[in-house]
Amino acid sequence: MSNISKIVVFSLSGLSETMNYRATLFSLTLLCYCVILVVNVSLVLTIILDENLHEPMYIFLCGLCINGLYGTTGFYPKFLFDLLSHVHGISYAGCLMQVFVIYSSATMDFSILALMSYDRYVAICRPLEYHSVMTKQRIAMLVCLSWLIPLGCEVIVITLTSMLELCGSHIEKLYCENWSVVKLACSSTTVNDIVGLIIICFFLGHDVFIVCTYVQLVKSSLKSIEGRRKFMQTCVPHLLCLLNVTAALLFDVMYVRYGSKSVSQSLKNFMSIQFLLIPPILNPIIYGLKLSKIRNRINNLCMMTGQRFKLRPKA
Repeated sequence: MSNISKIVVFSLSGLSETMNYRATLFSLTLLCYCVILVVNVSLVLTIILDENLHEPMYIFLCGLCINGLYGTTGFYPKFLFDLLSHVHGISYAGCLMQVFVIYSSATMDFSILALMSYDRYVAICRPLEYHSVMTKQRIAMLVCLSWLIPLGCEVIVITLTSMLELCGSHIEKLYCENWSVVKLACSSTTVNDIVGLIIICFFLGHDVFIVCTYVQLVKSSLKSIEGRRKFMQTCVPHLLCLLNVTAALLFDVMYVRYGSKSVSQSLKNFMSIQFLLIPPILNPIIYGLKLSKIRNRINNLCMMTGQRFKLRPKA
């Protein structure tokens, strides 16, 4: 097609004011990424290896942690490489791939959290029907949809973006973001804007669904002591994760909307990476500390590991 962009490499300017302390930033970023890998992999392995945790809520939680690993992989390795390099650029194909990974992961978070709220609604509001509603086949279908729909939406976004003819190659951000690329277009971006708005509204609908579900959960949990116990044990962590993800993505939206030259680059950088920093760390920690089955299983594994070290014969 004649309107395919001829841009080969994008330049990223988000690190322009951080080069004086890039060694410190590299160390902190590497530590943060290692923490993300450890807490998420630990929770995923705990759920996979313990058959007692093969329940819908824990399966969805496992998917949430896997998605956290998937999304952060699209940012941290490239960012760490940029911190060690004097040239901050990314290829056209690499930029679109980064947009796809990061933002498909962000939308998957909402899909998975919506599934978790539905699971809690059935468990608390319709406990007698729970096992007939949340069957293995339905769980498998819901998990697949929570991944395939966000991936499909992002494929549409990337396809439309790749068809734009671009008149610039400078992105004022730490990583590639779809709106930053679209702003470089020479031609009309009306179709991109409309499709983007539809997708945003679709995933905002997930938030509305979750809120409506929680209204019903609160009403039902107040009727009995058992309902209140289930709500506090399993729904509060989910609510904290939802607020965590929503607030972090709101920072990114604020960056796009208010990321003017009057705002310092450091603050803009912080706003733009919130959803890649806070949720992947806090989500597994919140659930690991709050859910007794996971907490007890992790404690047992730690004790078993400690005992093995104590029993190991000294050389």
